[in-house]
This record gives sequence, structure tokens and C-alpha cells, in this order.
Amino acid sequence: MKPNRLSILILSALFSGQVLADVKYQIDLVKPEHHIAQVSVTFPEVKTTDFTVNLPVWRTGKYQVLPLADGVRLFSAKDNQGHELPWKRSASGEWQVALTQPTSVTVSYQLYANELGQRVRHIDASHAYLDASGVFMYSPQFRSEPVSVQLNVPETWQSYSGMASGTPAHSFIAQNYDVLIDSPIETGVSTHKQFSANSKNYELVFWGEGNYDADKVVKDLTALSGQAKAIWDDYPFDRYVYMVHATSGASGATEHLNSTVIQLPRFSFRERKDYLRFISTASHEFIHTWNVKAYRPAGLVPYDYQHENMTELLWMAEGSTSYFQGQLLLRAGVMTPKEFLEDLAKRVEKNQLNPGRETQSVAEASAGEWSSTGGDYAINHSVNIYSEGYLTSLALDFSLLQDTKLKHSYRDVHRRLYQDHSVPKGYGVSDVQHILKDLSGKDYAPWWQANVNSPMSLDFPELLSQAGLAMSYGKDSKVEAFAGMTLSSAHGSLVLDQVLRNGPAWQAGIVAGDEVLAINGLKVTAAGFDKRIKDFKTGDSIEVTLFSNDKIKQVKLILGEQQSGKLVLKGDAKATKQQKAFFKAWLGIDWPFNNKGELVSKAND
Repeated sequence: MKPNRLSILILSALFSGQVLADVKYQIDLVKPEHHIAQVSVTFPEVKTTDFTVNLPVWRTGKYQVLPLADGVRLFSAKDNQGHELPWKRSASGEWQVALTQPTSVTVSYQLYANELGQRVRHIDASHAYLDASGVFMYSPQFRSEPVSVQLNVPETWQSYSGMASGTPAHSFIAQNYDVLIDSPIETGVSTHKQFSANSKNYELVFWGEGNYDADKVVKDLTALSGQAKAIWDDYPFDRYVYMVHATSGASGATEHLNSTVIQLPRFSFRERKDYLRFISTASHEFIHTWNVKAYRPAGLVPYDYQHENMTELLWMAEGSTSYFQGQLLLRAGVMTPKEFLEDLAKRVEKNQLNPGRETQSVAEASAGEWSSTGGDYAINHSVNIYSEGYLTSLALDFSLLQDTKLKHSYRDVHRRLYQDHSVPKGYGVSDVQHILKDLSGKDYAPWWQANVNSPMSLDFPELLSQAGLAMSYGKDSKVEAFAGMTLSSAHGSLVLDQVLRNGPAWQAGIVAGDEVLAINGLKVTAAGFDKRIKDFKTGDSIEVTLFSNDKIKQVKLILGEQQSGKLVLKGDAKATKQQKAFFKAWLGIDWPFNNKGELVSKAND
């Protein structure tokens, strides 16, 4: 089926002469209150006897196999005369249609869309969020062909996407299925803003009511956008759409080719700490437009929507994005130096409290991301590609700054990856090491083996001192008793969620899942658990009564020690010119401390 003349002209201008929307999608949302839609897709003439259509088993940005096909019912296939074609289910996300002669094929199915938190599909009376990976089937035979999407929605709705708009209203066109799957659609009742920065056009779409200030968000996103030049030479898009869901019970974000979706509880935008969480997420997803979408590890090029896409470099795709997100906000003046250093301190402290850092390398964590499940075992024996990837990026950045006498930084590595390894190329470990050697004149293979292929062990005081930073727990900090066990997050629960490997509780034989009843024979409550532990001193022996496998168990636990308070990063009062220059080369701002090592106060600090 062919688009009208206007669609042909638009598509021709955008896609270098490809003028036919050969694969046509339609979705009917006129009764969305039950989360159900009717989807149809018409493929051009098929000349084979077997025709395969697929629904992806994962979505980009979430490296986990998902049961997306479970939302499909009432599947049917018809030829160009409207006659039913026989079909069979051949895999979890695959249907095979049998043909006796060449014909176009129209596939139809009912779609259930109530997975808001997965950021893949959600339909209700106020909107629909449609990520093609969970909505639109494709055929490998026509994956590279142009596509069009037509929505049938309630009259008061407005529709937005990073894709080009078609004609009539609520329609979009894309170069191929890979663009469609990376260009989600938000349609419904929403707040819409437009702005521009560095000659690029942006849209901000808020679905849901909340305590956000859309004008402030526009101001900060405009400032953020201008800082991309600190890393890359140009932009991989002309128009970008920020989709924000202010909702209940869902949180998270996903990057896309020309847009992002960010989900937060509706009343979590006003307080500064909450707003920082939001704007940092926006920065993270914006950076992903380059790092992951414009260039990414070879294991992710091209995407295989029906199988896991394995790579040992997910820490660069995700962790390095986390590493840069605060830096761009800092350069833009959206985040203060104090807020940046507080975030870094939290990351360092979290790393030091994670026993898994001694067991798993960041390369192994990247390869294992598809099967990671979290929980007690993960904390004790694993690292996270985001948090550990951040710190690996930090260590690599500092090493490169030092080896090049501040001439080059980790930003230059990503600039080169964008210049030389943009999709459809992809990059591997050898490509990154080649760039590092080219920038520094040094072979980084030994560094890589010690810090990427092996569990990384950083001396943070020594590392951060290069930038003139000193670590402390504050003048009021003191040593206090430490048990090494954490209660479940469930309200009022005394069930242990985590027992840190080789900590006091671990050594005493206490395990995750045990339920604490008493300490030294006295009942303990969930609310008073932490305070009760602090009643004792380091080295004290206490008797813990608990349920273990539904049996009463009593163990003696010798308390360890930990430092009270939060880790703080301050400027060294004796910082040298070289350290201050290192700081500026690292973050792109002037030394923000006075001669006592304290941050210079500003109105927004």
C-alpha cells in the first residue's frame, strides 16, 4: 500500500530518494480504557512460500529478555484478497505464515498494553506510550524498508514522536523498522513545549499532572544541550523529543535514537534533591543519543531483536554515560560544584561498601547483564555496570589526563568513537585501546587487564588527590558499631535483605532471609534496629535471636566498625597549581574552593 503524495515528498526529502512507505502500520486506540488496541501491519508482495513475522523479545536500552509476545491475542494473517492465510507459532516472538502464491500480507492482532514501568507499552483513557518493540511486529524480509504508522486516537489527543510526521494527523514515517523501534510515540492529553538550542529543535512533552515547572525544565534542558560540544563535534539529530511521564508507581528512563522517555512519581520534581534526580536522568539520556545510539559496542550492531546481544563493553555504554551526565550539568551551571561532589562521594562510598567489587570485573558484569537479577548474591559477588562503569571511566579519565599532561581526557576517546566508529560500524576493545594509545602514546592493554578484565581496586584518596580533592567523613564523624546486615525495605519487616560477605553477621552464620527477633534477649523492632546496634561498641559480642528456616536460632555476633556520617569531598587547602589545573582539565570549571579548601558559596549552592 502506498502513502499519499505529501507523505511521498516528505519521505523523499528525508531519506535520499526512498519514496515508498512499503510497510504500513495502523493502530486503533479509540477505546483505550481497558489497555487494549487493535494493530495491523501490511507488508508488500511476498514471493516466498513461508513468511516470518516477529515481535522482539527485548527492547533497546534494557538488556533483558521480556515476555512481550504475551500481550498478543487474536492473531490473523490475510492475503491481498482478504482471504485467511494459515499460520503457526514457531518461537516466543515469531509467527510463520504459509503462502501458496505471491501476495501482500496483512497481519492483525489484539494488543494488551499495561506495562508502563517497563517503558514499552501503556494505553489508558488519558494516553498511549508506544515503543515499537512491544507493539509493532516486523518481518526480517522487510526490516530495511520504509515504514508508515497511522494512529486512530480519541479526538482530543495529540501525538508526538522523534519520527517525521506524516499526513493525515497522528501519522509518522520512518526510514526503516530500526528507526521505528527507536522512535517511541507518546499520544494523549499532555503538556507540550518547544525550544531550540545550538540550531537544533527540541520538544518537551509531559504526560500526567505533577509538581513540575515545565518552563524551568525547558531552561535547564536548553543549557544542557549546549554543553554537548565539550565531548562531541556535532549532533546526530536535528530534532529531539523529551517525553516525561509524571505518574505513580513507575520510575526510570530509556534512551532512543531521537528522543527519550523519563518516568518519575508525579510529586517528585519540586524538592532540589528530587529535581536533581530528574535533570540528571535527562542528561544521562541526552548523552545516550551519542553514546549507544550514534556509536555503540560491536556486539550491539546491528540489533538482534530476537536474541541477546552480547558485549563486554556495556560498562562504557552505560557507566560512561553516567560518568558524563553530571559533568555536562556542571558545565551548564544546572548543577553546582557542591552537588557534583556530593554525588561523586556517594558513588565512592557505595563502591567501598560493596563486597562484589572484589569478585567481579566490569567486563564480566557487562557480559552477564542479560542474566543479572540483583539481590543479596549480586551485592556480595557482582558489580553494577552503571556504578562500577562510572568509576572505571573516572580511573581511565585520570590516567589519560596524567599520561598526556592534561592535553587529552576521556572525552576525547568518546569524540573519536563518534567520529570513527558510528553505527553501522560498532567498536571493540581493540578499537578503544588503539584510540588510547594514539592519544597518549602508551599501551593501555596492561591497564585494561588490571582495571577492566579484573576486579578493579582503586585507591580513591590517592586518585582524587590528583585533582586536589581530599576525602573525609567530617569533623563530627566517629567510629561506631557495625553488624553488616540490612533489613528488607518492606515496612516493619525484620527479615534480612542483605548480609554483607565477610562482615560480622556473615561471619556469625547469619544469612539473608533470616528474621531478627531479639538482641541480647530483648525484642527489637524494625524502626529501632539500627539504633539498637549503635547502643554497643566496636568489638562487643551480642546474642542475636532469629528465625532461620522457620526455626529459632541464636548466634553470637562480634560487632565490627564503620565510620559514622557521610563521605565528603573537599578541596585540599594546600592544592598546587598543577592540581588545580588537573581539576579544570577534568571538569571544565575553575577551582571552586577558597584557601581553606571550602567551596566558595554561591546563591544556588
